[in-house]
Amino acid sequence: MRIDRACAVVLLVLAGCDDTSERQEGFAGLGVDANAFQQVTPGRVFGFPADHAAHDGYRVEWWYLTANLKDPQGRAFGVQWTLFRNALQAGPEQPGWASQVIWLGHAAVTSATVHHAAERYARGGVGQAGVHQPPFAAWIDDWRLDSQADRENPLADMRLQASGKGFSYQLRLTSSRPVVLHGEQGFSRKSEQGQASYYYSQPFFAASGSLEIDGTTYQVSGPAWLDREWSSQPLMAGQSGWDWFSLHLDSGAQLMLFRIRQQVGAPYVTGTWINPDGSTRTLSRDEFSLTPLTSSEVAGRSLPTRWSVKVPGQGLDITVAALNPKAWMDLRIAYWEGPVQVSGSDTGVGYLEMTGY
Repeated sequence: MRIDRACAVVLLVLAGCDDTSERQEGFAGLGVDANAFQQVTPGRVFGFPADHAAHDGYRVEWWYLTANLKDPQGRAFGVQWTLFRNALQAGPEQPGWASQVIWLGHAAVTSATVHHAAERYARGGVGQAGVHQPPFAAWIDDWRLDSQADRENPLADMRLQASGKGFSYQLRLTSSRPVVLHGEQGFSRKSEQGQASYYYSQPFFAASGSLEIDGTTYQVSGPAWLDREWSSQPLMAGQSGWDWFSLHLDSGAQLMLFRIRQQVGAPYVTGTWINPDGSTRTLSRDEFSLTPLTSSEVAGRSLPTRWSVKVPGQGLDITVAALNPKAWMDLRIAYWEGPVQVSGSDTGVGYLEMTGY
């Protein structure tokens, strides 16, 4: 009964209910005070492959992968796979049934006309879900992200699989490139008051494999992007949601941008410009602009599904538009997430996530 009650508590916290007190805790409860947990501070030295694994002592963590795919006929698809780790109490995780960690999985497939999403919940400690390294593996039930590569470079060759009502996919992900640290050498600020996460990405994956939608199987390939973040309080109270972009540009550059909306005041915005050679530049709010152009009515909400993105210092002036404006993740924690297409001074593909609408 103790873990059942704990599950109920974490679902209520993560669901981000609509009364005023919960809105003051930030989107999905991520602004709740977490002083008892380990804190995110500048100056951390990342170590790989160890940092691909879970970070005991922090409250929230995720392994988040998106892929922009096409079949031989040029039809476009998107795939998402995310595993969240949520600690219900501070301190080292306890083994077995004493574990106070809840795992949450999200998976989705999107085409221009169809969007399917599914979720899984699991408790820690009993093998139903987890992350281990080495060899690297992240799983919840039979949804898995597994390394097939050398233990010292697990991201060089990965296998990904998930399934839900109306969809399934099995992909191979390969990359010979190093990961990218965001913000100040991996210390990624989320507010002017100091909230932050540790954040790195592997934006250089090449994906290939098969996906099935409503009984039809497609052979697909394209670029993929892995995000890794962990924190104990990544938002401040009053931050109501975010708009997050990951873009693969045909010039060879990659671009990550986000704005975190606040109930009072201007959004907090930042990003990372990733050159084709993997070198990076952190973008401050005066170095780029994100401007909604067109909104769509989705699940009773109005959401911006077409955006202007400008990075003048890089000569970038593009429009980012949803492949399927109806890509609503109708899950316990509901949000919009789907593939996007890029046009303008550069072309490309990517992903957009919008929460708190």
